[in-house]
Amino acid sequence: MFEDFLNALQNFKMNKTRTLLSLLGIIIGVASVIIITTIGQSATANIKQSFGSSGLDLIQVNTGFMRRQSSTTVTFNEDYREELFENIDDIKTIYYKNSLSGTLRYAETDVTSSMNAVEWGYLEMSGAELESGRWFSVSDNVQGLQKIILGSEIAAMLFPDGDALGKTITVDASRIMFGFEIIGILTDKTAGMESTANSVYIPRGFYAKKISPNPTASSMIIQATDQKYATKIVDDIEEYMLNKTGIENTVSLRSMQSMIEQFDEVMGTVSLLLSGVAAISLLVGGIGIMNIMIVTVTERRKEIGIRKALGATPAAIRSQFLVESSAITLFGGVVGIVLGIAISAIVTYVLAWAFAVQWGAVVLAFFFSAFVGVFFGFNPAARAAKLDPVDALASE
Repeated sequence: MFEDFLNALQNFKMNKTRTLLSLLGIIIGVASVIIITTIGQSATANIKQSFGSSGLDLIQVNTGFMRRQSSTTVTFNEDYREELFENIDDIKTIYYKNSLSGTLRYAETDVTSSMNAVEWGYLEMSGAELESGRWFSVSDNVQGLQKIILGSEIAAMLFPDGDALGKTITVDASRIMFGFEIIGILTDKTAGMESTANSVYIPRGFYAKKISPNPTASSMIIQATDQKYATKIVDDIEEYMLNKTGIENTVSLRSMQSMIEQFDEVMGTVSLLLSGVAAISLLVGGIGIMNIMIVTVTERRKEIGIRKALGATPAAIRSQFLVESSAITLFGGVVGIVLGIAISAIVTYVLAWAFAVQWGAVVLAFFFSAFVGVFFGFNPAARAAKLDPVDALASE
């Protein structure tokens, strides 16, 4: 076998142009499969990286769009929070949130921004990070104190010279003017399912006392005990609400984990289809190799005749040409893998994506290239094995 492999390499060296043409189909097919699967994997990894692991265990819940009767309207109050804890497994925490619009003023500068009234611990849980200052405390929320935390871009617009901490700004919320002390500035990042750069946060206790007494929440954020349960919680809440009300879409649920899983599934399907198309070039390359090997057998009839006359068995002749055809495809597979990974690395670098090779596809492409060599090399090898030594020598 090893001697056959060395002979194959020698024949490749003697017929460089023919070998190169035989390799092209295999190289292109393998490289295409690697590029397609790697870019798909990298796109999914990039999405996960951009949102961070802190948001993958969160589910955002809003009231749905189907409200036929008032009795089926969902009210996000304490009773509903307890109801979910009692009936849905794997929930770690539930935070209520209210959203409103407000105009923030300091000196001669006005900034209009969306505001979020949040409960104590929400920002820390969501994965937000402080550039400076502190988080809301329990007393800020319970007492409804007029404290405010700003996103970095909002703070930069109000205080272009910096030094926003401890300053008091005026906020026009629901046509009522309030003074708020700035206690924290957030870094620019995605926390949970929202960007904090342009966000403004106030204690929900203040919102409940001064802006909208005894409010129901406009949305809730559920944290799962583990991110692997996020999709399950979405399904369980949908099923629970359907059984309770008999109406679909009474709540609207959004989970970053389920969105990524759906995207991953779609990308996997697309990658599989495109890989199937790319694999056609492997088959075309295999047909080319079979044709080349048939020509090779014809050209080397004298060599085959001499080997048989010296006692070579049909199995030995068959093995010689099978090894040669397999060596071509294996070499093409290796070159295709290297080329595919290199091109994928360049593409992901240009797009500033995470580079994630799907090694399962690499192994599959390699073994498939070997299979192509054996499959399409079998017919020429069988022809060589069946040659009569007398006829083979007489043909020269």
